Amino acid sequence: MYAFVTGANGLLGSVVVQALRGQGREVVGGYHSAAPAFDCPLHQVDITDTERVVELLDEYDVDVVINCAAYTDVDGCESNPEVATAVNGTAPGDLAAVCDDHEIPFVHYSTDYVFDGETDTFYEEADEPAPIQEYGRSKLAGEHAVREVNADALILRLSFVYGARGDTGDLVGFPQWVASTLAAGDTVPLFTDQTMTPSRAGNVAATTLELLNAGVSGTYHVASQSAVTPYDFGEEICEVIGGDATLIESSVMADLDRPAARPRRSCFDVSNVEGELGRSQPTLEADLAALEAAFSDYSS
Repeated sequence: MYAFVTGANGLLGSVVVQALRGQGREVVGGYHSAAPAFDCPLHQVDITDTERVVELLDEYDVDVVINCAAYTDVDGCESNPEVATAVNGTAPGDLAAVCDDHEIPFVHYSTDYVFDGETDTFYEEADEPAPIQEYGRSKLAGEHAVREVNADALILRLSFVYGARGDTGDLVGFPQWVASTLAAGDTVPLFTDQTMTPSRAGNVAATTLELLNAGVSGTYHVASQSAVTPYDFGEEICEVIGGDATLIESSVMADLDRPAARPRRSCFDVSNVEGELGRSQPTLEADLAALEAAFSDYSS
């Protein structure tokens, strides 16, 4: 039997595939455009094409679906709300319904951007969402769509996902940009007025599989214990690679003219998932230490 991972070409999807294969699981991956570098069955599939998804579930006798596919371009969602709604809102509900019909577990990922960020505390799972941009609205619609058709689904909310790809080991996203810019001796402007609890993809994948193995359903926040600004995050990366900290410059969100608003503070309370698993979520320091090999290309 196979685990089916949608969005296997993305950062999170590639790490989930790697984690499953590390447990000896057979995996079939779905990807949107470029195929990831895995030696396992891979199929180009649009998750809005439910009929094609059902064909793959039957062909591979799938026993779990982990939906890592999403339209994550926050600013792009502002100009393409129909696409955001189709991919992030409608498709997850359709996938969840298919899994309910097949009586197999379904995992879906959501985001801290379902909240407005107007708080000085940490968001708990039961707090009322209030997204302030199309991306958050589409992801919240996806949560609702999943819950309406599949009461046993597992929904994991993540924050500022980063890490190293599961197929190549390459660092991607924010830490890659910060590390490579510092290594080149260029300045790195980073926000001091936005705070989040970043989610390392490797920890997300491990936590996902632990929850699946425990037969858990419901909604959980999966993230670092550490509430940091991008500026704080950048300083931690600089220390890891032995970079020049004077190259990190403070800035504020208003310095960039972006179509989509971002929450000011979207930090997660992770006590529920910690209680469920009987272990702590990692600190940012521990998460970065887990990526030591990926940072080695940028170390001085």
